[in-house]
Amino acid sequence: MKRVMYFLYGVVCYSIFFGTFLYAAGFIGNILVPKSMDSGPQGPLGQALLINAALLGLFAIQHSVMARKGFKEVWTKIIPKPLERSTYVLLSSLCLILLFTQWQPIGGEIWNVQDPVGRIVLYSLFAFGWLLVLLATFLINHFDLFGLRQVWLYLRGKEYTPLKFRKPFLYKYVRHPLYVGWFFAFWATPTMTIAHLVFAIATTAYILIAIQLEERDLIAEHGESYASYRREVPMLIPVKLKSKSYDKVMN
Repeated sequence: MKRVMYFLYGVVCYSIFFGTFLYAAGFIGNILVPKSMDSGPQGPLGQALLINAALLGLFAIQHSVMARKGFKEVWTKIIPKPLERSTYVLLSSLCLILLFTQWQPIGGEIWNVQDPVGRIVLYSLFAFGWLLVLLATFLINHFDLFGLRQVWLYLRGKEYTPLKFRKPFLYKYVRHPLYVGWFFAFWATPTMTIAHLVFAIATTAYILIAIQLEERDLIAEHGESYASYRREVPMLIPVKLKSKSYDKVMN
């Protein structure tokens, strides 16, 4: 019975995540959702910036701290190991739901593309970003990343085995195609408001920091295999430039 309950818990957590993922696309793109990034009453600028910064900071702290190996070793003394990833996914989703409901629009426009062709191009890049994110997760094992593989193996009475280091398809050209997708999703918009710009800058900064933490963990886990991969494959831009300053920043 416990195995079934764990599996159902994982399925519920995944379902909440996937609903949150779909809502996030509408929230950022101002598409088909009751409250989006630029909808709702506008309050004082200082208050809006403070609230939005707190919401982004909460997600960043939760998302980064809970992903670290040291935290997991302590956390799994409280949460059963098969449920660790599902719980992480659930809490990340809840942080995003809080952000969606409490986000404060600011108003003001940085740019507003009115040309129909330009709008189609930007919305196409926006959609490309979300599809790239989803594709990247499936290339490395979508179901392990979001906790379903863990609870499925536990349901079948099989021991969990960590994924081996691989370089499938897009990962042969850049080390983090998933993050490349997020950049398209956050920046490709025909109307860039101040609130959207704050969101895009904050999430871009977070991603660049998160990559360093993530790669440190990957080197510790996979050793020279990942260290060699890191030297050979660009981080985000699929072009290996010879500039030493570029290599220092991007690798």
